[in-house]
Amino acid sequence: MQLGLLGPSLGHDQALERAAEFLHKERGVDRALYLGVDNCLDRIVSGWAEKLVGSDPGQSALWTRVTEQCLSGSPDQIESFIQRERERQRLKLFESLPGESTRAIELLNGKVAVLIYDKAYLDEEDILPATLLVFGKSREALVRRVGRRWFVSPGSFADAGVMIVDDHDNGIHVTHFDRQLKEQKRTHLSTSRGVRLRVSGG
Repeated sequence: MQLGLLGPSLGHDQALERAAEFLHKERGVDRALYLGVDNCLDRIVSGWAEKLVGSDPGQSALWTRVTEQCLSGSPDQIESFIQRERERQRLKLFESLPGESTRAIELLNGKVAVLIYDKAYLDEEDILPATLLVFGKSREALVRRVGRRWFVSPGSFADAGVMIVDDHDNGIHVTHFDRQLKEQKRTHLSTSRGVRLRVSGG
């Protein structure tokens, strides 16, 4: 499974849009999560959906679109309609955090990952079971191990903004991209607890 991470736009909306398209079209991630709280990605994805199927792109209006475009449409028009609707459905891979203190929980390679905008809102109940703590409120990208836990942030689009988390059989890998969407670094997140040795006197 590939999870794309998009940092806060901070006014760099075009860079965010390019990055979202990159994750979707070029990297084919399974899901992409926006770690900002300004609804910027939601507006971008909504605009894409409107270009595909019209001004009311919601699922609730699907049968209205079917009636308008398919009842008297030619086979080619119907096929085009189906392709556009499939592309609209694929846009569901994009998600956003609903608020700055709201957590999302993922299970990656059997490890708990907590995703949040501002890590200051993390409490003991979040931290104790987690191996990955992913947050959005950071200008620069960050991948850092503290004890047995990893703190990960894609940074904002003022500096960086894009990461991909790969959940492989051999562990979790994080790939960091710059604002030009060039791969900068790939890190294997070791999640081993290590070996504890106890020495007793003889």
